[in-house]
Amino acid sequence: MSLFKKITTPSGLTYEQPLGLFIKNEFVPGVEGKTFETINPHDEKPIVAVSEGTAADIDIAVRAARQALDGPWKSLPTADRGKLLLKLADLFERDVNILANIEALDNGKSVAMAAFDVMGAAATLRYYGGWADKVFGQTIDIDEYSHTYTRHEPIGVCGQIIPWNFPLLMLTWKIGPALATGNTVVLKPAEQTPLSALYAAKLVVEAGFPPGVVNIVNGLGRVAGAAIASHMDIDKVAFTGSTAVGRQVMVAAAQSNLKKVTLELGGKSPNIVFPDANLDNALSWVNFGIYYNHGQACCSGSRILVHQDIYEEFLRRFKERAELNKVGDPFAQDTFQGPQVSQVQFDRIMGYIEQGKAAGAKLVTGGQRLGETGFYIQPTIFSDVNQDMSIVQEEIFGPVCTVQSFKDEDEAIRLANDTSYGLASAVHTTNLNTATRVTNKLKAGTVWVNSYNLTHQQVPFGGYKQSGNGRELGAYALENYTQVKAVRVYLGDAMFG
Repeated sequence: MSLFKKITTPSGLTYEQPLGLFIKNEFVPGVEGKTFETINPHDEKPIVAVSEGTAADIDIAVRAARQALDGPWKSLPTADRGKLLLKLADLFERDVNILANIEALDNGKSVAMAAFDVMGAAATLRYYGGWADKVFGQTIDIDEYSHTYTRHEPIGVCGQIIPWNFPLLMLTWKIGPALATGNTVVLKPAEQTPLSALYAAKLVVEAGFPPGVVNIVNGLGRVAGAAIASHMDIDKVAFTGSTAVGRQVMVAAAQSNLKKVTLELGGKSPNIVFPDANLDNALSWVNFGIYYNHGQACCSGSRILVHQDIYEEFLRRFKERAELNKVGDPFAQDTFQGPQVSQVQFDRIMGYIEQGKAAGAKLVTGGQRLGETGFYIQPTIFSDVNQDMSIVQEEIFGPVCTVQSFKDEDEAIRLANDTSYGLASAVHTTNLNTATRVTNKLKAGTVWVNSYNLTHQQVPFGGYKQSGNGRELGAYALENYTQVKAVRVYLGDAMFG
């Protein structure tokens, strides 16, 4: 098969799309010669077929990463490592239009939102480029006979498995801290959205990274992803995706070489609106919190808790606001919500909607397919729900939310924490004391106050409970990619003997 293909997007942009596996700075076919198609979620038609990597290809990529780790990457000064990340950030910004078009084509998100993602990805690379020469240990003063210090050393070859909802952002969230701390990477993009990662691989070469530092292997999760999780020469695995698959990754890591594991998993996040909130602002953020990225975000504010004094007014106005969202073609400039990523995801969401109806929840708005082609679902709101319903407890990962009332602060906190997840949450109030008290009691890795879905490369992101372990972003992410070595130099004479 050809390893490159000219693609013209619906906006009229033509670019060269890599199709192979990216190993040792080259695009190559898979060992078994397999391919799989990636589907345009707008029209349900194939975009292109890309190489399908298997366990054999993961082996080859790991060997390349190991050679780079022990060779040119290890000897590169830390400041030069940072310069490469900064250069890659510049290239992302230069090609923002191409990358945004690829994301809109392959993922279905609006091209405007995709451009925002690309700029966020560039900012993440730039942030970690700045960290590359600032990762160091401590000198520990014990006594006059000792010189004691710590070193923060790379873990080694890192296997990274990213999801389909934010392909480029998740790529940079993973490779940024890994490369800044001197590791090498074997990364598997989601099989639904491999195209932007492969284009980014071209930029890795252009930026000047040594061969083998970054390797990208397209493939199916049950094959290539499983091979990463169980590989005996991968030192650390980072996974973003569902809690169910996260468990499998952790088991595979434990049963192989007990590799280090970080997991960023699912969520069922509460969005709490108190009676003194600025209702106009709260409605805007609640709408953004659930329908941003078509509801396909692990931190989506899918459980909306509203004080009983304003519940009826809020529900009426929220229905009106949700129905204003422009759902449609990702390449239309006014589109806010595009299609779901795949037929599988579409069917899953529609199944939850039917479960909600069958359980007796009230369908306030939406709940239907939009159009005859494309994986489009109307923005959907359920009310009259209880804590036992699947639509309240389980992650739907689509434009579907529930609205519940609460009578006081204690009940709001109880309802908010009554879930197996703990990724994100939000509090809407004009009272600083209320915001602080509630924030301190919420069992979630992120709490937004009078806002929602505002992530930033400097701020750690991760979950409590079954939403995972470890943190992405910020200085905290660096801890996931280094090992601490203690060195004690004894300066005195022999103490024994």
